[in-house]
Order: sequence, then structure tokens, then C-alpha cells
Amino acid sequence: MKKRNIAIAALGVAAGAVAVKMLTRADTVELDRVRELVPHSDRSHFVHVDGMRIHYQEFGEPAAPPVILLHGYTSSVYSWHRAAPLIAHSGFRVIAVDLVGFGYSEKPRHFEYTIDAQARVVTRFMDRLGIGQTSLVGCSYGGAVAATIALDTPERVDKLVLVDAVINDDLRSHPILRLASIPGVGEIVTPFIADSRALLRHRMSGTLARANHHMITDERIDAILRPLHAADGHHSLLATSRNWHAERITREGKTLVSVKLSKSGKAKLKKLHDGKVHTEVAGVTSDFELREPIRGDGAEFGPFTPDEAQKIVSEVNLK
Repeated sequence: MKKRNIAIAALGVAAGAVAVKMLTRADTVELDRVRELVPHSDRSHFVHVDGMRIHYQEFGEPAAPPVILLHGYTSSVYSWHRAAPLIAHSGFRVIAVDLVGFGYSEKPRHFEYTIDAQARVVTRFMDRLGIGQTSLVGCSYGGAVAATIALDTPERVDKLVLVDAVINDDLRSHPILRLASIPGVGEIVTPFIADSRALLRHRMSGTLARANHHMITDERIDAILRPLHAADGHHSLLATSRNWHAERITREGKTLVSVKLSKSGKAKLKKLHDGKVHTEVAGVTSDFELREPIRGDGAEFGPFTPDEAQKIVSEVNLK
């Protein structure tokens, strides 16, 4: 009886915590309310695409060749807050975009939250800004979106740069995402997972090389969590994880290349098929031959030193 009472009490506490979380969270986070905390907020703009309000930051001269930067899952334009000005300084018009449901873009419940849907919105975003063709740089989930644009509308993509791009559905097997996929359970656990500073710090510790752990600051954690700390942000994260379909990138991306920095600090280039890798970022062109045979899709070759990697990508703030 005593154990039963304890269990009932524990369930009551848990239910109370869930109720408090759901009832006290904000509906949304608006840029105007936190503008002074957002890097480069003076560069922020909004445009409506398919009836949705899209946030972006722009750097460089309007007449310069355009480069569009797409962030990863759970992230925002903050991912590029250091890289964007540097690329613009090299003579480009740089546009960092918050995907639908992320950052300070609108987070509608009716949106599909698929990679294909995100790609369509970015293409129409280009139409709204009068951009016929652009260089696309996509990191992680944004890499899958960028690759999809290149596959569907290759005439719109001048150059494609994928940084640690999502190319499959492996993430769906992660215990947290498997838990979130359960109807009802996902709606309960997502707000706690999405708002957890400890969990984000743990993720960043596992992503960044130990030498770069000084980058894991409270400011960075706040900047990542802030725009998703509301009911609509929690919904967009959950909806995206439940509609994660990226296997097409592996099936159809015959020439796509992504760059990944290993924990040792070495840079390894991942290529889907044999051949020479040609990349051009911020006006720097590099050609790399395979140093060893490719053994299956996604095999690695290299490693490249950080200096060599610098020729491939300018700077990306990895989470």
C-alpha cells in the first residue's frame, strides 16, 4: 500500500509539472520583444511567403552575387552570425534564412514540416526577393533542404555547399525521437526536451571538439533556445521530427558533397560517389582528388587539415 501511495503521489507530481508547463508557456516568441538580445537584429527583415511570415538577415551589397544560408534542426540564423558577415565581406550578398517553424519565422500548425515543403518555401522566398539563381549553403537539416532544392530546381542553384548535411533518416532511430514519435507522449515530452539547457549543453559537448568547448557559453545556449521557447516552437520541432524523410538525398544525390569536422579537429570530406570534388565558397575554388578508394555511399576520404577545410567552407558555428 505504501509503494502504491508513493507511485500515485509521483504520478500526481508529474502530471502537475506537465500541466504547469503547458499552461504557463508562451504562445510564441516575437523578435520585437527580444530584439536587443539577437545578434545582427539590425539586419533582420520579414517577408510573406505563401501567407507565412519568414524572417531573414541580410549582409553585403544588394547587387553582389547572392548566397543563401540555411540552418539546421532546432537552430536559426544564429548559426551564421559569425560566418555571414565574413562571407559578405568577400563580395557576396548573404541572406541567412529562418526556415518555417524555426528562429523568428512563423510557426503555423497547418504547415507540413517536411524537407520538401521547406525547400518549396525557400524557392518561393527567392522569388519574393527577386533572386533567380543563388549559391546555397546548408548545414545539417538545412543541407537536406538545400540538396532538395538542387535536385528539384537545379537551374536555381549556382553552387551548392553542404556542411554536415542530413542525407538519410538515421536520426529517427534516436531514442528521444522515437519517444517523441509516440502520439500523445511526444506532445508531453517535447516542451521539456526542447527547453532543457542541460540537454543542449550535452549535445554541444558531443558535437564540438574538446578544444572548442569554450564555445559552449550561456549566450550561445540562450540564443539557440530562445526562439523555440514557446508552444508554437515546441510544435514545429515535434512536427519536423515526425516528418523526417531524407533518404531521397542518398538515393538521388549523385554528386552531392558534405563537409564534416571530426572531434579530433580533422576535417573529413564525405562524398556519395567516386570522382573529383570541386568546391567554391566565398570566391575560393578548390579541387580535391580521392586519396583512397570509396567503400560504399557516404564513405569518408581525407582527412584534411583545418587549413584545407578552410578552402571548402568559410566558417560555420557548429552546435
